[in-house]
Amino acid sequence: MDIIGDAASAIKAVWGDLTTPKEPTVYGGGGGGGGGFEMSPEELKTVIGLWEDELKKVVDDGDKIDMIVGDLMPPGQDEASSSYVDSGIESLLGLQKQNESMRAYIEGYIAKLEVARSKTMATDQANTMRTT
Repeated sequence: MDIIGDAASAIKAVWGDLTTPKEPTVYGGGGGGGGGFEMSPEELKTVIGLWEDELKKVVDDGDKIDMIVGDLMPPGQDEASSSYVDSGIESLLGLQKQNESMRAYIEGYIAKLEVARSKTMATDQANTMRTT
């Protein structure tokens, strides 16, 4: 049994070949200066869509956590079984709290991106009106 080889194969199956990192998609243009960046309304819409996709995953995970917490029962009436389940529920409640925090963060971030998109669209429209 080659434990290290099996682990490496499992990692490669999940994460791919880690020796050749994939380039992430970068949205927005601009360069340095001022610590800011610019995005078109279309780019912002794409980024918002990506965050909405992530939010769906987080919500689904939260639903699964809730279901597991509700279904977790000790296999027997003994102290060991009850203690084991209590520890599991405590861990799951921590996971649930983290999931809720992530959900709130993503929802807030999407709201900020929506505001930025609205402002960008208004600015673009105002600039178009000035040039016509």
